[in-house]
Amino acid sequence: MTTAETTRVDTGTDHLLAERDGHTLILTFNRPERMNAISGPMLMNMSRLLTEANRDPDVRVVIITGTGRGFCAGLDLVENNPNSDGRAIRPGRTLFDLHDSVPTVLWNMDKPVICALNGPAAGYGMDLALLCDIRIAGENGKMAAVTARRNLLPESGGSWLLPRLVGWAKASEMFFRGLTLNAEQCKEAGLVNEVVPQDQLLDTARAWAKEIEVNAPMAVQATKRMMRQGLNETYETTVDHLMVHLHTLFGMEDFKEGVAAFLEKRTPNFTGR
Repeated sequence: MTTAETTRVDTGTDHLLAERDGHTLILTFNRPERMNAISGPMLMNMSRLLTEANRDPDVRVVIITGTGRGFCAGLDLVENNPNSDGRAIRPGRTLFDLHDSVPTVLWNMDKPVICALNGPAAGYGMDLALLCDIRIAGENGKMAAVTARRNLLPESGGSWLLPRLVGWAKASEMFFRGLTLNAEQCKEAGLVNEVVPQDQLLDTARAWAKEIEVNAPMAVQATKRMMRQGLNETYETTVDHLMVHLHTLFGMEDFKEGVAAFLEKRTPNFTGR
């Protein structure tokens, strides 16, 4: 589905496509010949685009998807293999720092993120899918928890995310057995919200994004922030933080618009102010 509002966004690399559809930013992995394995340019530019989207008041939702048969096969183990040229590895001379890495940026985003899972997500790609707030799978969507088959870890937070999404036992089964779940199995396990026909995947993700767009953006973003912070807070602390945000929301023009629209029985026109 393409609308008159859709415009291309320069990403700095052909490996990553971006377009704006109203208040929605759509990011598309674009290395179909490599099952969208993550390259260096994809990492750098995706982190930048997500950071900019989180700061841009005109962006209210982000959709992440892939071209071709795969969503994301993980980090490109050929391109990113430090031994690939046979030379010795030089130790790093800077402190270990992930503050601007794609997973960390995704985790800290207040804007809602929808994953349109068009194909298999493995390793780093699976972690990115799990970091999205909502996951909609096409019939070809898959989650591949196969890091142990490569002598690797789910290094981008998968070992923290998966048990919280499906429980300790199911996460253990997936990681330790190296399982790949198809779209319906992912839905049964609670990993995806919905499974739709493959040719309806992006249209469905856009439609869900439009439903989010019409709501008060600051209320949506504050709710997401409170959900995220609440994972590591007591109930009392969360309620205290909620009241601080609520006081701010009460003073906004969007609160007045929401009340007026309710009384006038019309759709509100929220501006984020």
